Amino acid sequence: MSPGAREMSERSSEWSRKFDAPIALSDGRKLVTLHDAATYITALPDEEPSAAEWQAAIEALILVVELGGPTMFARIGVMRALNRSCVRKFNPSRKQHHWGRRKLKRDQ
Repeated sequence: MSPGAREMSERSSEWSRKFDAPIALSDGRKLVTLHDAATYITALPDEEPSAAEWQAAIEALILVVELGGPTMFARIGVMRALNRSCVRKFNPSRKQHHWGRRKLKRDQ
């Protein structure tokens, strides 16, 4: 096998690596492998992948495949791009923290 062919087969096996946990899409599908994520991104409408979040996700996918890094980096990039329009809201009804010194029964 020539060095170039060996490199291509190694890269194709890298694209088949699975995420630690599948990424659930809003339509019920799941992205299980790096190849699934790349296929999903390439199928997006033309203006979507030009967003900064999708560019970061694409770059993370390529780096994970080429350098053999952890798939968690690519998963984080895709998740951030998918949830880029979600705004985190502050929930004031949460339990308040007790930042003072705790009073023990023996100290009363």
